[in-house]
Amino acid sequence: MARLRNQLRLIGGRYRGRRLTFPDQPGLRPTADRVRETLFNWLVPVIAGARCLDVFAGSGALGFEAVSRGAARVVMIERAPPAAHRLQANAELLGATGIQVHQADALEWLAGSASPFDLVFLDPPFADGLLAPAIERLSAPGWLAPEARIYLETPVQSGFPPLPDDWELIRDKTAGQVRYGLAVVSGSSTAP
Repeated sequence: MARLRNQLRLIGGRYRGRRLTFPDQPGLRPTADRVRETLFNWLVPVIAGARCLDVFAGSGALGFEAVSRGAARVVMIERAPPAAHRLQANAELLGATGIQVHQADALEWLAGSASPFDLVFLDPPFADGLLAPAIERLSAPGWLAPEARIYLETPVQSGFPPLPDDWELIRDKTAGQVRYGLAVVSGSSTAP
């Protein structure tokens, strides 16, 4: 039973239906299937060939789903060594090219040299209060390509922290106890 609890299923793209395992880690909870389905429906116009950053990768649900659906490059950042090792093993199991896994503290990694991304997933462990500082780091020059999309996930009761002036929240939904949304860097006022 524990094995089933620590599995995720890719729901679309070339790896659709593939099941991946992940370790028990405090705060590690894959984004639910129905939330991922909605998110990737929003991203259909921009996912092909995108450069993606999965800042708090955890199980890798968002990053693996992105590569399954045609992202060119996915960089996954994960602090916990067991989870980072499992991400690397799952990338190899899929034979997915274009995935880089970095075992690092996300905020420290974002303090390093910037490289532009088209799509960023921000789904930190809910109890750690990391969403606002991650947004602040990402808003520094060099991290976001023009019209980049940023996925945000937080507990409903917390809500989203204030967003930078050049980010526009273009999608916003709830599912159970989770609030999730999609922001775009200014330059585009239309939904994806």
